[in-house]
Amino acid sequence: MSWYKPSDVGFATRSKLADVGLGARLFLRLLLSLPSTFRRFGLVRDQIHFLGNYSLVIIAVSGLFVGFVFGLQGYYTLQRFGSSDALGLLVTLTLVRELGPVVTALLFAGRAGTSLTAEIGLMKAGEQISVMEMMAVDPVQRILAPRFWAGVIVMPLLAGVFSAMGVIGGWAVGVVMIGVDAGSFWSQIQGGVDVWKDVGNGVIKSVVFGFTVTFIALLQGFEAQPTPEGVASATTRTVVVASLAVLGLDFILTAMMFT
Repeated sequence: MSWYKPSDVGFATRSKLADVGLGARLFLRLLLSLPSTFRRFGLVRDQIHFLGNYSLVIIAVSGLFVGFVFGLQGYYTLQRFGSSDALGLLVTLTLVRELGPVVTALLFAGRAGTSLTAEIGLMKAGEQISVMEMMAVDPVQRILAPRFWAGVIVMPLLAGVFSAMGVIGGWAVGVVMIGVDAGSFWSQIQGGVDVWKDVGNGVIKSVVFGFTVTFIALLQGFEAQPTPEGVASATTRTVVVASLAVLGLDFILTAMMFT
């Protein structure tokens, strides 16, 4: 005996397709809002400050400790092959290519992304969005677009902070604590890191992750049920969906960039 009727499967499929279509239309509206949004740059500037403050401390501290770990583990691994002088290159390439953009996006989703979802969801639960629509004010243009573009701008900056703090952490462990030659540490970085291929591709990744994480956070908040349980559920979905999207996109982008 089947637990599901064919009509139930069809309804669930149609609902998912409707959700995809709604998300695609919202994403297109956010992209088309770029000129009008930046004509009121003060709104974007405030959101850049808000999102940056929410995530800067945790990202900087996390980058520093990731650098500590990579400096320690990288040294003991390279020492087996007599290549401990390449420690700086190993730490830097790992950070700017992969860990910087990816870990920053995951931390951003857990810190700033959830706050965006909760903020939009509470505005919907308090009927503020409905009031704006009654006053002929477009909530996508006034509320969502500044936050969306602020997230896109902030993500590469935070990824740069994460990578810089990671390199400092690797230097502190490798040079200060273990005794790797400082000249070799920095010269390997200078000679082995390509600005366009390595750093540039890392920046592209962080921009893509900025689009993805910020959009998912705003979409979940905008479509949340206007109840406390609905807002809490939307906040949880933001972390789960954004994290999976970042990891999947990272594999696709890495395959495209470095093969």
